[in-house]
Amino acid sequence: MVIKFSNVTKKFNSQITAVSDVNFEVKGGEFVFIVGPSGAGKSTLLRLLARESLPSSGNIFIDDIDITKIKHKDLPQFRRKIGVVFQDFKLLDDRTVFENVALALEVRNFGSNEIHKEVERMLKLFEIWERRNLFPNQLSGGEAQRTAIARAMIGKPDLLLADEPTGDLDPQTSWGVIQLLNEINSWGTTVLMATHNAEIVNTLKRRVISMKNGKLVKDTREGRYETH
Repeated sequence: MVIKFSNVTKKFNSQITAVSDVNFEVKGGEFVFIVGPSGAGKSTLLRLLARESLPSSGNIFIDDIDITKIKHKDLPQFRRKIGVVFQDFKLLDDRTVFENVALALEVRNFGSNEIHKEVERMLKLFEIWERRNLFPNQLSGGEAQRTAIARAMIGKPDLLLADEPTGDLDPQTSWGVIQLLNEINSWGTTVLMATHNAEIVNTLKRRVISMKNGKLVKDTREGRYETH
């Protein structure tokens, strides 16, 4: 999977430009941090890549397919290639851990036996099988985020987008989530993670794309995140 942003701009109105003339390419299997202060355009960049939003101008390619031109009826099929994890988890409060993760396969019409087998495998892999019958409000922050990551990964996506996945977690729990994302990347999954956590970025020494005021200001291999 190769991702390419070509002269991408996203304006919300005449006063607000969230992303301005952004160009970069990500090769399959990379782990890339998207960094910058609040309002830099990090989340907008990920929403554009997930086709939750369309750019005002420019093109976004995944494997030579311009995703800005995908028809609405074809979006569900396209999004099966992508897993998304959010800071606030976005779990369904009225469903258990097991049911939240199973939903991703139910919408694809998997059989009940296969769903149970795959959900059990994923929850054991992410060490939350013992919490399978609990509801989101009964989980710790780390357990909720592991559930969200399991839901994102159960469809075996080629690309995982993580938008501030450690933003509301304590440092120790954050590192557990990062180690999990690192392991997912080792499977060959491309990972793009938006964050403002300099310690995590500077410890992992992966590629860093720095954003400021909607512009890409720096793109470095094994980069550092300078917050000043």
